[in-house]
Amino acid sequence: MMGRTAGSFLLGALLVLLSGMPARAQSAAGMSGVGAGEETTLAPPSAAQNPFMGGIPSKPVAGVLKLSLADAIERGLKQNLGLLLSSEDIRAARGARWQMLSSLLPNLTTSTYMDDSTVDLAEFGFTFSAPGFPIPSVVGPFSYFDSRAYLTQSIFDWKAISNSRSAGEEVKAVNYSYKDARDFVTLAVGYAYLRAVADAARTETADAQVKTAQALSQQASDQVHAGTSPAIDGLRAEVELKTRQQQLIQARNELAIHKLALARAIGLAPGQEYELTDKSPYEPFVGLSVDEALQRAYASRSDYQAALASARAAEYSKRAAEAGYLPMLSFNADYGLAGTYPNVVTHGVFDVRGTLTVPIFQGGKVHGDVLEAEARLKKSREQVENLRAQIDSEVRTALFNVESAEEKVGVARSDVALAEQTLAQARDRFTAGVTDTIEVVQAQEAVASAHESYIASLYEDNYAKISLARAMGAAEQGVKEYLKGK
Repeated sequence: MMGRTAGSFLLGALLVLLSGMPARAQSAAGMSGVGAGEETTLAPPSAAQNPFMGGIPSKPVAGVLKLSLADAIERGLKQNLGLLLSSEDIRAARGARWQMLSSLLPNLTTSTYMDDSTVDLAEFGFTFSAPGFPIPSVVGPFSYFDSRAYLTQSIFDWKAISNSRSAGEEVKAVNYSYKDARDFVTLAVGYAYLRAVADAARTETADAQVKTAQALSQQASDQVHAGTSPAIDGLRAEVELKTRQQQLIQARNELAIHKLALARAIGLAPGQEYELTDKSPYEPFVGLSVDEALQRAYASRSDYQAALASARAAEYSKRAAEAGYLPMLSFNADYGLAGTYPNVVTHGVFDVRGTLTVPIFQGGKVHGDVLEAEARLKKSREQVENLRAQIDSEVRTALFNVESAEEKVGVARSDVALAEQTLAQARDRFTAGVTDTIEVVQAQEAVASAHESYIASLYEDNYAKISLARAMGAAEQGVKEYLKGK
């Protein structure tokens, strides 16, 4: 059917995005392209291939868990594996920044040693001989100790300064990437929940169609036995009943499988039974201009802000590479006590030194570093420009999809009403003996198709809205804003 093939395409689009989603979640691939009637043979990636498909299981809840869309998103933001791994990337980036800062901050150490020595002066080329005055060639044993504190401080190192600034921008980039991962998890969980809700609606509709087919089959059987209808009418109604029963079995199976996928993404305990409390919500979309949507997207998209921060980090890395040509000034000092033992006689000792290091020739190393840094900077700037254009495309596409989906919902609603009226009239005509079961079966097929189209249109409408929220960089707030209905 049209709705299921459209759902297959949506699933394929999401899986393509999932398969390209890195741990830091800086992917900006669009997910708003919806095309009804298109099939996909793409196999779902496992959680081992992409962490956003899995979650850390939470503690089981006794009985059947009541799960709303808001609850599912909240659980996903706490338990989704991809998001948890992304949060650890922040810790790693902070650690790298502290490593860079350490070269600019004071380094203070202390060391103490004690020594017992005997020295052979002949080993060092000292040989003494004087008539009547024997001079030993071995001196010692003697004992001494030394205990000091050492301070090292960089006074001027432009390379270290630029590297620390670059690391600071990388921390910002990772933080933005984490926010982008939260938006992505919101979108993925919202998609999985809405898909399960659509499956539940299809199951209810299929069950209702089975009951209608049973009533028709019974009615046809009664009329065949009464001799008012031919046997073919009874057979035709029985075939229709079996067809509806098969569709109900398939709908229940798809619902169970999609509920398992949702449970994995939000980290429910294995085997946890739960019930979806939200139905397919519908809230009329409040018009939004393209310029306003793009302005919000450029200001809010975390992946775009992360790309800008990475570009700034690349600029600082280039400055750090160029700083390889500059001199460095450092300061070293130590102070402590030294003396002999076991008869302890101590006195203060110290050393203060300022060092100016001037690079003269380094074999082209700095030149190579600069070329590498320039290449990285150019690539990062090109990625920023590409992402900006991609955001423009995603926002426009999402707005088109929302507008189209809103129109589909209106048409599907009227189609359901007309199809149900047609079925009622066809059954009345069959009861009156005016027509046979062909007309009734066709009317029932039209009702089933109309309900399927309505479910698919609601699903596409809601998915288009959360895709628009994602495109504008506000999935967490957007889901609450656009999906107010229950």
